[in-house]
Amino acid sequence: MSYIEVNNLKKDFIVKKKREKGRLLREKETVHALKGVSFSVDKGELVGYIGPNGAGKSTTVKVLSGILTPDGGEVNVGGIVPWNERKKHVKNIGVVFGQRSQLWWDVPIIDSYSLLKDIYRIPQGDYESRLKELTNALQLDSIMRTPLRLLSLGQRMRAELCGSLLHRPELLFLDEPTIGLDAVSKLSLRDFLKWENREYGTTIMLTTHDMEDIAALCSRVMVLGHGQKLFDGRLGDLLEKYDTVRNVSVRYDGDANGLRLPEGVKYKQTEEGLELSYDPSRLPTSQLLGILQEAGNIRELTLQPENTDHLIAAMYKELDL
Repeated sequence: MSYIEVNNLKKDFIVKKKREKGRLLREKETVHALKGVSFSVDKGELVGYIGPNGAGKSTTVKVLSGILTPDGGEVNVGGIVPWNERKKHVKNIGVVFGQRSQLWWDVPIIDSYSLLKDIYRIPQGDYESRLKELTNALQLDSIMRTPLRLLSLGQRMRAELCGSLLHRPELLFLDEPTIGLDAVSKLSLRDFLKWENREYGTTIMLTTHDMEDIAALCSRVMVLGHGQKLFDGRLGDLLEKYDTVRNVSVRYDGDANGLRLPEGVKYKQTEEGLELSYDPSRLPTSQLLGILQEAGNIRELTLQPENTDHLIAAMYKELDL
């Protein structure tokens, strides 16, 4: 049996519309956030859970963490039904929401960790060894006595991760953990998550809009849209279908007056040279490179695919998400 088992999960919300002029009461609308979602996750997996805003990602995480009770379906996490045995369940999980904090705003973060030690009833020896390990890995030594409100966003996220992992959870939920972080902070956070997963076999479910996080961390990705699971597999397999554009930048030593590009190749002349985009399924790369070489002496040429964000956007558009 898998560590996480989700079968036909459903969750609805009642939303009140803005009251129209002349009406005494506001109309209600039922929003189907999850419409029979099913999946399983093995222990130690690092899974990406992606989809556009409103797809149902955060709702799934809240159900799996025991915050919400679903309207239908079955969920089992490590032999526990999250919303029925919340106290027992939260001992085994850690949750980081990128826009919410579990640490106390006005006190030094070391005091927040001390409170979490008492809440989770962590033995003093285990607490001290784990805290030392996490502060070294997350580079928190210099800010342990700084109140959370005085930390930068990147520092706060590292502090939040430390707080979520103090009790050595078997399962870690990350909901937009790198939102607003700079490039250095993102790289540092990714390295730590890979270390935690490798060192302790921590099962991690990551929901994010940053596809570089998914590509760097996750061997498996699930796509959610309109409250339904649309894809479950390798990120490479998902993107292959939408990887239909290549970009080429080329600079010649002189003019390339003899260049005749086939139909379907888009191009523009810039101060740096010539920029082209083409579909490799219609025009083989080797054929295009031959055409470019015949037009003149190439000084510099760069060939690259569309970035992951563009491919995901193309997928969302095709699936009408």
